[in-house]
Amino acid sequence: MNQNRRDFVKNTSIIAGGLFATPFLSEASIFNSGVDDTIKIALIGCGGRGTGAIVQALSTKQNVKLVAMADAFKDRLDSCYQEITSDEQASLKSKIAVKEEHKFTGFDGYLKAMALADVVILTTPPGFRPMHFEAAVNAGKHIFMEKPCATDPAGVQRVLAAAKNAKDKKLNVVVGLQRHYQTSYRELMKRLQDGMVGDVVSASAWWNNDGVWTKPRTAGQTEMEYQMRNWYYFNWICGDHINEQHIHNIDVINWAKGGYPVKARGTGGRETRVGKDTGEIFDHHIVEFEYADGTILNSQCRHQKGTWAKVDEMVIGTKGKVMFDAGKITDYKGNPLYSFDKKLENQPYQAEHDELFAAIAKGEYKFADAENGAKSTMTSILGRMATYSGQAIEWDKAINSGISIAPKTFAWDADMPVKPDANGNYPVAVPGKTKYFG
Repeated sequence: MNQNRRDFVKNTSIIAGGLFATPFLSEASIFNSGVDDTIKIALIGCGGRGTGAIVQALSTKQNVKLVAMADAFKDRLDSCYQEITSDEQASLKSKIAVKEEHKFTGFDGYLKAMALADVVILTTPPGFRPMHFEAAVNAGKHIFMEKPCATDPAGVQRVLAAAKNAKDKKLNVVVGLQRHYQTSYRELMKRLQDGMVGDVVSASAWWNNDGVWTKPRTAGQTEMEYQMRNWYYFNWICGDHINEQHIHNIDVINWAKGGYPVKARGTGGRETRVGKDTGEIFDHHIVEFEYADGTILNSQCRHQKGTWAKVDEMVIGTKGKVMFDAGKITDYKGNPLYSFDKKLENQPYQAEHDELFAAIAKGEYKFADAENGAKSTMTSILGRMATYSGQAIEWDKAINSGISIAPKTFAWDADMPVKPDANGNYPVAVPGKTKYFG
């Protein structure tokens, strides 16, 4: 039997009781007391993705209200708030009720923001995701969190443990692998799983494009601030673009296979993106992921300007193939077996919020995305470990390795896991020299 939203939020808060300090619980109880049916939201991470996610959350049909915001940087929080309260977002203004004292900055602001809400949106860079997700689950909150879920095996394990806790508490968790909420992908996957192309025997996945922004170092920045401002280029906070972007395509193949690879072999490096302003990550990765039945996923991602661009996935079966971006399934002679009508396509970024908040409003427990999100994240990390080392990396050994690349403490003057040399260059992995095992 479904609960109503008032009871649902109240009960999940009770289950989480005692896991936060009393001051947080006393203030949170005001918001979770069942006085009305408003779903109160806290936004954790106010950059571009956070701004987009909160617009989507506030654009759902439910009675939602943004009551708290948190970001390490005040300028990012202020910019986000200015954008969502601008005339261009006039329809959202009645759903925004963030008092000045409920705009939190610094490394611990997320705890204070979470205490005021029923639902938390986690859109910081992924290096913070395990810590923030664990805290949100402990606090009994329903969660939307962006992908990827971690940047190292230790972080993945932390997310998996919190995911189990979330299931036990019946907390809805949606992960921003939005292809799972895209109509064309759902229709194609349904037919694949019903056997239209037979047994899956191989797959390919691509995320090849120009790359992303860089931000120059400014006077007075600590190394922590510089790396956080340029988070895409440091593994502890991003995980490399195979993790941050290519996870989308890798996850689609995991979805098609109904499982995760057992090992990875690959190659990669830095050819065109080699400056002081591009940290430690590679500009290309090519990986063979091997599944338990011997199926191979040929995966490639590249950030090199002026090169062939492609973001897509393809699955080959014994009876035909699925081309996801095209929305088509054909046999080996090219004869159509199914073609998705593009006029029926939805906006998946909006759909993931629509479905999450509809379930919460109805008092339903429907979404438990965190385990898959963590394991697809681990798949991407497995690929990075393979390309960085040049070794064949086994899933079980990697996920149970306990490898952590995070800073020991989160503070502006923290000792960072990677630092520039006297010339301003960061250490970069070298296949054959960089080793994880043996």
